[in-house]
Amino acid sequence: MKNAIAGLVTAISISALAAAHPAHAGSGDVAAGLIGGFAAGAIVGTALAPRPAPVYVAPAPVYVAPAPVYVVEPQCYWTRGRPMWDGYRWVRTRVQICD
Repeated sequence: MKNAIAGLVTAISISALAAAHPAHAGSGDVAAGLIGGFAAGAIVGTALAPRPAPVYVAPAPVYVAPAPVYVVEPQCYWTRGRPMWDGYRWVRTRVQICD
C-alpha cells in the first residue's frame, strides 16, 4: 500500500513538473517553488517513513549474595555417666553431653 501511494505521489510530481511554465527569477517564483517542494517532500517523507518497532531492553543482571548463615554447632563431649548396676556388676556407661 505504501509503495502504491509513493508511486502515485511520484507520478503527480512528475506530471506537475512537466506542465509547469518556466519560472523567472525576478518575481520570486523559484524561491517559493523550492520552499514548497521541500515542505511537500518533508510531509510525504514523514508520512511514508517506517515506524521503528519498540525495542525491549532487558534489565542488567544483578548478583545478590545470599545472606550469611550462622550455624551454631552445639559443643558436645563424651564423659562417663553415673554408676549403674546391670545385674552382674557396676558399670559406668559413656554419655554424650551437648551444651
